[in-house]
Amino acid sequence: MKKEIILIENMSELGAGTRGSSLGFSALELAALKFDIDVFNRYPVNTAPTNNNALYNKWVNPHAKYIGDIVKVSRNTSDFILLNMHEKSFPVIISGDHSNAVASISAISAAYPEKRLGVIWVDAHADLHSPYTSPSGNMHGMPLGALLGLDNLECKICDPLEETVKLWEELKNLRGISPKVRPEDVVFFSVRDTEKPENTLMSKHSIRNFEVDELRSKGLDHCLSEADHILSNCDLIYVSFDVDSMDCELVSKGTGTPVPHGLSPEEAESILKHFSSDKRLVCLEVVEINPLLDEKGNVMAETSVRILDNVIRVIENTFSE
Repeated sequence: MKKEIILIENMSELGAGTRGSSLGFSALELAALKFDIDVFNRYPVNTAPTNNNALYNKWVNPHAKYIGDIVKVSRNTSDFILLNMHEKSFPVIISGDHSNAVASISAISAAYPEKRLGVIWVDAHADLHSPYTSPSGNMHGMPLGALLGLDNLECKICDPLEETVKLWEELKNLRGISPKVRPEDVVFFSVRDTEKPENTLMSKHSIRNFEVDELRSKGLDHCLSEADHILSNCDLIYVSFDVDSMDCELVSKGTGTPVPHGLSPEEAESILKHFSSDKRLVCLEVVEINPLLDEKGNVMAETSVRILDNVIRVIENTFSE
């Protein structure tokens, strides 16, 4: 089916531990202008509502910071994405921090309630925490935990407030669907910075993680073929690209939580292109570009906009007829 690409700008950064990911879209625009990349002229850009002013207030839920505001923003943003998602549109979402993936996948689940969704999570982090296990309380480390509906109480290290627990249940059940994704339908690429509670869930549910060394020793094509097999029973595929999946030494530290020994830009682009040629793909999301942390100027955004432009061209070709 022919689909028209739309860009959705979602610059909420309530879930991040450091400020600046709300400037990610602007950083990409500056990079596109620098290199004469017309991606933001080729497609319509729709801007989702945010509530970053909430950051002026002191968080009151230490084990899930700003969770009340994140629940509200996630509900409003999922409504917004749904309004912009129809049979002939393909949303490419540029997000601030990774907690925004809850809204994105909630919208997909609501739009296709009978469909089984596979998730490709290209990231340095597993983001499987809950308010019961998070060592920081930063909610960009919890989106997959919420989407999978996993509290992980066997690894409990925190005693969240009663209000926190109530809001966490609201977030897990956003749009009346929980869980929204099955653990066996999640595939990680480049995850390498995890805590024990996350490792426990990955082991318990056999969530496949293609680490960087494995990608290079076995070959990218071999690993991509295995990922295809894992998701062979899924009706739809969502791809989340956290730019911290790339090696901060090769690119820059222009992201919320940079981690060394990650993907090269070429490897990241190859992974995204592979899944962008799959007609089951229903959404691509790019997250966590933070120009305020970029010690090289705007290199993370410059690298990311080149990747984004090339990948969108593949998506355009995939859904051209």
